[in-house]
Amino acid sequence: MLTVLLLLWPVAAALLLHFFKGSAARVAAFGAALIEFVLAIFAAVTFNGGNSGQFSLNLPWIASAGINFHVGMDGLSLLLVLLTTFLVPLILLASYRRSFENASAFYALVLFMETGLVGVFTAQDAFLFYFFWEVALIPIYFLAGVWGGVNRAKVTFKFFLYTIVGSLFMLAGFVYLYFQTGPAANGLAAHNSDLASFYNLSLSAQEQSWLFWLIFAAFAVKMPIFPFHTWQPDTYTESPAPATMLLSGIMLKMGIYGCMRWLLPVVPLGVSQWQNLVLILSIIGIIYGAIIAIRQQDVKRLIAYSSLSHVGLMIAGVFSLTQIGLQGASIQMLAHGVNVVGMFFIADCIERRTNTRLIPDLGGLTRNTPILTVCFLVLLLGTVALPLTNGFVGEFLLLGGVYQYNAWMGAVAGITIILAAVYLLRMFQRVMLGPDSSFSETITDLTGAELMVLVPLIVLVFWIGLFPNTFLHLSEGSVMNILSEVVKR
Repeated sequence: MLTVLLLLWPVAAALLLHFFKGSAARVAAFGAALIEFVLAIFAAVTFNGGNSGQFSLNLPWIASAGINFHVGMDGLSLLLVLLTTFLVPLILLASYRRSFENASAFYALVLFMETGLVGVFTAQDAFLFYFFWEVALIPIYFLAGVWGGVNRAKVTFKFFLYTIVGSLFMLAGFVYLYFQTGPAANGLAAHNSDLASFYNLSLSAQEQSWLFWLIFAAFAVKMPIFPFHTWQPDTYTESPAPATMLLSGIMLKMGIYGCMRWLLPVVPLGVSQWQNLVLILSIIGIIYGAIIAIRQQDVKRLIAYSSLSHVGLMIAGVFSLTQIGLQGASIQMLAHGVNVVGMFFIADCIERRTNTRLIPDLGGLTRNTPILTVCFLVLLLGTVALPLTNGFVGEFLLLGGVYQYNAWMGAVAGITIILAAVYLLRMFQRVMLGPDSSFSETITDLTGAELMVLVPLIVLVFWIGLFPNTFLHLSEGSVMNILSEVVKR
């Protein structure tokens, strides 16, 4: 029932926001998101690492078709539910200085999206997974399309088109798999869409080959992987700051999680056939994203391309089909979510104070902003994967996984650390330490409310870096189960 409560509470809170206006809506949404985080913490405290199907509920949804409302959590699901419920309150708090027209609708959409995200990470039925996949898309479409920048209509339509087409391919794949399942044990339906049933299917190599691309299409767009990434930089740039944080910090993890939970164990022969191509595309994305980031003059676009590069390494780790690669992807999803939300919030803080994101217009900001400088540097070093920070653990494991698959690919993928240091440290030097700009004397330092957003993120930068087993222990059993499903088939 705890999983159901995690799903229903944000919906109930979103509906109640109709009775709140302005800043009161933000306070109410923040309070609701905090309660959701407390529920997730309770789930983590009571979680039994040796049990892979916990907090589950399996009730008939469309009984005649064998489709159930089946939700539950294992360690991998719990890790991403914790990430989601941890970041959403901070994202809401980060918007405290932003005034949004029809604020109650804006914050209600954020909470609706939280339900969609938690649903994706806990669904154990294919059509329920698809339902929550689309539920998560609809709120972000309106958040970006209504409250975004001047080019929001064109950019948001492109994002929606990419995502919906990919989702329809996934749905087609799920429908085919559904019709391959045998009679349900209760005799009520000839087929069912339960995840365990999909795991037990006996599909030919040819079937798995084309099913791989049907299902992978949705995940490739959402992550995104090169060359399905063209929607990402514009959408991240044009979206309001909270929507950008939701997209980069949590939503892209849906694709990586989908690959681990639904793709690898369901069509392992298809994965092995196309594994090499996906790894090549991932490594191209790593290098391409980093090179384009070096050339950016807009702080927000630079962070967007940086995210593309780092996601490429996570995808490569997943498709290495090694334990350390999958474990690296698990903890790096957590680390990347923390770092990218912090970086986009820093960019938002600077933009609100200077009304610009252009790097050439900034410089010497550290003169009056020592606290901002320190927070910016810590999050940046985590993104660069400095040892003892959160980024180091995940990238070390990911590179180890890719190297186990192919030493040359591992060596090329390792370039991401060098290139990340180039474009991120160069940006920091030009924005914070460069020659004085017109803002050097007038810019103000971080406020207490802004520190309430950044301090928890910085704590996690060091917590994950110094005590990674806290989180690796959660996902270890799930990773082993996924690999065992791949191996046995």
